[in-house]
Order: sequence, then structure tokens, then C-alpha cells
Amino acid sequence: MNIPSFRHRNLLFVLAAAMLGLLSACGGATPEPGTVAVSAVDFAFEDLPSTVAAGSTLTLTNNAETELHELVAIRLPDDENRSAADIVANPQDVVALFPNVETVLIAPPGEDGMPVVGTGTLTEPGRYLIICAIPTGADPDEYLAAAAESEGGPPDVPGGPPHFVNGMHAEITVNG
Repeated sequence: MNIPSFRHRNLLFVLAAAMLGLLSACGGATPEPGTVAVSAVDFAFEDLPSTVAAGSTLTLTNNAETELHELVAIRLPDDENRSAADIVANPQDVVALFPNVETVLIAPPGEDGMPVVGTGTLTEPGRYLIICAIPTGADPDEYLAAAAESEGGPPDVPGGPPHFVNGMHAEITVNG
């Protein structure tokens, strides 16, 4: 009988464990719905997984010192095949998707976010574009005051291009 050496058994074990990890990462089991705590920094989302289960709730904490941030989750049409980077390359393409906004969470610098559209829960399976559309350099207090007075649309406040132009965008897939 040919018994593998200790070294070969360890190598086989490591390879088997790696294969199991790859299989689960490639969609083996659908994760259970839960709360996903996302952090905003200048200009990125941290701790945002690429895949969540339908019914998962996103929360937002803004770890930036001066910039106001938001998490806007936009359900992409099933026939949309472009990457998040390709979509945000043309801001008008992003604006055209606004009717598909599922949720908006907004967070002042150094604070936890609050939902202003929806509840943060993503119920519909599919691909979502995640963006922050706050104008770069906008005064947080001025923006929040203008948002409270606006009637559903984004407030018109001074500032530079939206944060998603500076790279604050991502994509997430919601599995059913």
C-alpha cells in the first residue's frame, strides 16, 4: 500500500481547503440575509461585499473627517452589462438610472447614516450600482438643510463633481 508522506498529506489538505474556499467564494452557498455595515471614506466604500442575499440591510458609517457621504443603491436593468466604472464614466447615464433607486443612506462626517429613501434593505435580486452623488466639497450642514427642503430631488448646493466621479462607486449583486 502506498501511503502518502506527511508532507504530501499536508499539501493535499491545503489544496482541498483552498478548493473548498474557491467553491464557496464562487457562489457555492447563498449567504443568509443580514445587516451589512458599510463604511464611507474619501472617496470609497469599505466593507461592501460583492454579493449579498435578498433581504440584506445595508447600514452606513461615515469615517471621513469633512465630507458628507451617502450610499445610493440603484437596481440596474437586467439587460445592463456594463461595469460600475463604465456606467459612472458618463454622469448622464447615472442620472438616467435614478428612477431605479432602491435606497439612499446619508451620513455626516464621523457619524452613522440614516435612511432618506427606503430602509437600506435590498429585496430585489439583481445587480446594483452603489454610488455617492454628494458634490465634492459641499458643506455638510448646508447640504442637509437643502435636502430637507427639497421635494424628492437632490439639493442644489455649491460644490464640485459628485463623489462617484472621484471613484466612490461600486457594484453589488443581490442573490434571490
